[in-house]
Amino acid sequence: MLNKEREQTVISLCQRLVKSSSYSGQEDKVAEELKKAFKELGFDDVVVDKYGNIIGHIKGNKPGKKIVFDGHIDTVPVSNETEWKYPPFAAEIHDGKIYGRGTSDMKGAVAAMVCAAANFAEDTKKDFAGDIFVAGVVHEECFEGVAAREISNRINPDYVVIGEASQLNIKIGQRGRGEIVIETFGVPCHSANPEKGINAVYKMAEVIGEIRKLTPTHHEVLGDGILELVDVKSSPYPGASVVPEYCRATYDRRLLVGETKESVLAPIKQLLDEMMKRDPELKVKASYSVGKEMCYTGNEIEGERFFPGWLYDESEEFVQDVYAELKSMGFDPTITQYNFCTNGSHYAGEANIKTLGIGPSKENLAHTVNEYIEVEQLTSVTQCYYGVMNALLK
Repeated sequence: MLNKEREQTVISLCQRLVKSSSYSGQEDKVAEELKKAFKELGFDDVVVDKYGNIIGHIKGNKPGKKIVFDGHIDTVPVSNETEWKYPPFAAEIHDGKIYGRGTSDMKGAVAAMVCAAANFAEDTKKDFAGDIFVAGVVHEECFEGVAAREISNRINPDYVVIGEASQLNIKIGQRGRGEIVIETFGVPCHSANPEKGINAVYKMAEVIGEIRKLTPTHHEVLGDGILELVDVKSSPYPGASVVPEYCRATYDRRLLVGETKESVLAPIKQLLDEMMKRDPELKVKASYSVGKEMCYTGNEIEGERFFPGWLYDESEEFVQDVYAELKSMGFDPTITQYNFCTNGSHYAGEANIKTLGIGPSKENLAHTVNEYIEVEQLTSVTQCYYGVMNALLK
């Protein structure tokens, strides 16, 4: 159990982080708070990489495995503060809950990771085998796993623990996410004489209808590889008496284990090729969306929006070691999968690093008005992370 002093330390750190607004690309203030915390709590060194990820490091006295605790420090924006019951950046405590943007997603988990690592180092007097890294990761809300590539390249960890919300349960997988762009190209003309042009939106409507008929891929654990239309845009906009010459539709594709960029696009491209053969006026192509954002360090982060799915078997030794340790501590976790995308898309999906998730709070509180984290969940997950270190750093 945490003593009262340690409980207050993690609560206070969570509040400090929440009070530092940190939308994607503006994480500098919360990174500074983390830097202070790493130094206050006795971490051996702290680095900030080109994207602004901040990584605290504690080195054991013996060589061994390297474990990264991954928690993103960016949040989605608050659109209207007046809708909140309590101020979203005040981190006020009411009825055993800390309220504020990022409490659940996921500054509570980050605070717990920092404090658990410090507690473990103090209790063991660093007489453990291996290295502990706590990473405050930027731009996760924009690019799941892109900034994380810099972390794994630097550290080359043996294990990664994702701190996304799980109510203290163990997560061993997730569907990934791809953002697919369909583009149709027409011929502009005056809308008073539409027969003289080719309306790209009409062509897109036909394409959308045919895409809806595609059968989704399926995985017995992760479910369907959903392909869902999320927006349609035409150009020029507004039309102003012009038949649109361009239309762009974006699809959210939920990715299953083993699916690749090529395999996901293949049935769509085949369909589009067949449609173009039947309709000589149809010009259409499919690709992945590419995102580009500015980091608070002044560097750009860019990535194709394809974030793989991943899944481990619950019988894996590292999963069972953590499960047994948490059970011995009095917790009763279930072993399941995340319903959303995380930085695990890189660590497990791309880099094949042994990865699991444990986090405080409920998954459905992320991005909501009146977001909160229960103090009991915050202090409990601090103990869970301590248990993870005990289980894996032997």
